[in-house]
Amino acid sequence: MTDAAVSIRRATPADGEAVCALVEALLEYEHIGPMTEGAHERLVRDMFAPGTPLTTFVAEQGGRLVGYAIVYETYSTLRARPRLFIEDIFVRPEARGTGAGYALFREAVRHAAERGCALVEWQVLTWNRLALDFYERLGGKRDTEWYTYRLGEDRMRALLEG
Repeated sequence: MTDAAVSIRRATPADGEAVCALVEALLEYEHIGPMTEGAHERLVRDMFAPGTPLTTFVAEQGGRLVGYAIVYETYSTLRARPRLFIEDIFVRPEARGTGAGYALFREAVRHAAERGCALVEWQVLTWNRLALDFYERLGGKRDTEWYTYRLGEDRMRALLEG
């Protein structure tokens, strides 16, 4: 990757395909697999739909998108203020070390501050030492009091069907 400056901006509908390619690169990096059927189209639709809860930022370097962050607000009843949740933040391996990840994270934090958020939250895979070290260098603290639970579509159906 060149030493070209990194710029961060909000994604536009013209970026939809490139953002999906970055999502696919993240899923490959995380050993999760490809996006599920129809997810690509739904993501592009949902990122740019009127009133969408999603905000998507992209990192551009040398005229190419090298990273992205997708964020949305949740709500803290304890604080009676919104929280910003970083759903994804990813930088292509060849662009790491250029400041793109830092710039994306800083933009998410700036967005949270502008929105009056009480805090910013995100999740990191336990094995992703590179990400863990990155966030800890920035002052992120791992929550040791809460566990994340999930109910997948199959279990949701089973629960609803009785």
